[in-house]
Amino acid sequence: MIRRRFLTPLLATFLLGTPLAPAQILLPLDSRPATSTLPADIAGLISPDVRLAPQWLLGVAKHGADEAALEAWLAAQTTPQGLPLIVSLDALAYGGLVQSRTSPISAEEALARLAVLRTKAAQKQPIYAFITLPRAPDATDRARNLAVAKVMLQWAADGTFKELHITWDDALPGSPAPQEGAALAKGAPANVLVYPGADEVLSSLVARALSPEPARVRVEYSAPDKADAVIKYEGIALSRSVALHAQATGFTLAATGESAPLTLYVYNGGDTRKAALRISALLRQGKVAVVDVNAVNQGSPALWTDLTTLRRPENLAALAAWGTPGNNLGSALAHAKLDLSGADPLKQDALLAREYTNDVIYSAQLRPQIRKALPESELGTPKASQVALALARKDFPIHFAQTYALADASFPWDRSFEWQFDLKPLP
Repeated sequence: MIRRRFLTPLLATFLLGTPLAPAQILLPLDSRPATSTLPADIAGLISPDVRLAPQWLLGVAKHGADEAALEAWLAAQTTPQGLPLIVSLDALAYGGLVQSRTSPISAEEALARLAVLRTKAAQKQPIYAFITLPRAPDATDRARNLAVAKVMLQWAADGTFKELHITWDDALPGSPAPQEGAALAKGAPANVLVYPGADEVLSSLVARALSPEPARVRVEYSAPDKADAVIKYEGIALSRSVALHAQATGFTLAATGESAPLTLYVYNGGDTRKAALRISALLRQGKVAVVDVNAVNQGSPALWTDLTTLRRPENLAALAAWGTPGNNLGSALAHAKLDLSGADPLKQDALLAREYTNDVIYSAQLRPQIRKALPESELGTPKASQVALALARKDFPIHFAQTYALADASFPWDRSFEWQFDLKPLP
């Protein structure tokens, strides 16, 4: 196993010449681990002070955030001028992603809730913001959401936002969201990006804010002949999604034959052993991020078994297999961007271990076992935590540069789709 030499953040800064990023304020889409904990962990790779909105203030499936309390928390976050605020507009305006589809409030009411950002911008605080175009058929007032998004374009043009990302959520066949996005992109100012996404966008904006210098990435697919096929939940080709998410996180695509500091290996099907050997070979040449998009919302067990046999996951710049193709691309590229920017080695190793635990062990192995062992109605009880820990015991400890044990587990949204967990480094 290749071991990293661990440095303290201060010593790493001195030796490597990479300054630590200052405080960051993160207001997530909602309280799910993928939308809150993960982007905070990514920011924490190079920032010693990540101010994440408290979980109890954020929305859940059954009810949205307390907008007044969330606005008060945001207003209270005072920092020196020039420190970024990275914010979900849907959380402020509607209470969260789920509520953005069904909230009965008017466009005028939504804009009034967002007015606190105008105050922040007037105080010279750079704001990186995103808003989603809701999925069909769940959205009950698409015209309202679209009207608010159009005003956000105006705010981006007048300088309220340093950057604005407008993304569309879960575009199944027939969804109007891709067409709405295309219309908004026409004539949009230069500080606006429009692309498919939702849960990963806060992570992408973290990369934009904390690592603004552009970097190149070269892309390889396990099945190149399928790279131009339209992918589920996005309504565009995989290769197009890769290009958009690379841009969203601050990367430019390297030309064929051109070198780059990062290789993004996209597993989109095919022989897992061959893919694992290719990833291993690429790692001998430089940094590699692996994105597994062969299945939605879960990793491909055979691929990760082969990579684990080769002792490769612990040496990656990032890995992702937890969500839709766009979710995985955005979060992995954001993680890799900060790894290139001088991540704390201890935190980098811990984040890789968390990603492997969630994206590989949980999504492909543990979640199906939990669904067999417990009905969804019991996942909000202490018993669920005990069952999850018991079922997971055979998969731990896991060995990265450090060795980790699973210390705690729970289901914050009272469902098995996602879990919250703690890893404990072992001596």
